[in-house]
Amino acid sequence: MKTALSIAGSDSSGGAGIQADIKTMTMNGVYGMSAITALTAQNTMGVSGILEVTPDFLQAQIDAVFTDISPDAVKVGMIPSAELVEVIAQRLRAYGAGNLVVDPVMVATSGSILMKTEAVSALVRELFPLAALVTPNIPEAQVLSGMDIQSREDMEKAAKAIGDQAGCAVLLKGGHGLADADDLLYQNGRWHWFGGKRISNPNTHGTGCTLSSAIAANLAKGFSLELSVQRGKDYVSRALAAMLDLGKGSGPLNHFFDLTGQFATEN
Repeated sequence: MKTALSIAGSDSSGGAGIQADIKTMTMNGVYGMSAITALTAQNTMGVSGILEVTPDFLQAQIDAVFTDISPDAVKVGMIPSAELVEVIAQRLRAYGAGNLVVDPVMVATSGSILMKTEAVSALVRELFPLAALVTPNIPEAQVLSGMDIQSREDMEKAAKAIGDQAGCAVLLKGGHGLADADDLLYQNGRWHWFGGKRISNPNTHGTGCTLSSAIAANLAKGFSLELSVQRGKDYVSRALAAMLDLGKGSGPLNHFFDLTGQFATEN
């Protein structure tokens, strides 16, 4: 069985972060593992507290995984501080980690700030050059590129600016304020658009975590980057279309929409 490691924050409500990543990796056919960067007290309405792990303990978690079950892919999500970014980059370089997908999680779906300003600079400097793919949404891409994004042409310019600066592929996710849910992949000087149907579902908590984890899982299985993105996008679309409705705010996706078998039955 192929394996994947998520280095990210914990979401106590289960819809995003490590919990969403493990669910997604499992449903995409790989064995998921974790190194937790922070605990969050969080639900569908917002984040009420963040407790960072120490750099030494984060390193211990990463070392424990790589020295026993070396992952075929790594997904990096919420990293609240520059110190933790530097630890992650140093350990990934030391182990020669491949198939790295970086989701630059800056703000939660609820609007809560999850990343300190200095951590963003460290992320770009230390982790982006190691990545096979970076997956910003439009607000994150505006921060990373310093550009205002209002159109498909703006998305192309921003994705190129981010990718050329860091030397990595960029998946710029649509859907934040634009008319459609199309995503743009910029790779090796070329653009590839992935069409997407906007799904009328207010429960979008964890969509970014889910997509990046699905892509990492498919890279772990040996699919090309373009096919991994398409498979990940299809998985998220179907999880949204399942219309799970939990909580009083923006609820989670139904990661288990395709779960079958005797242990998955309710009765």
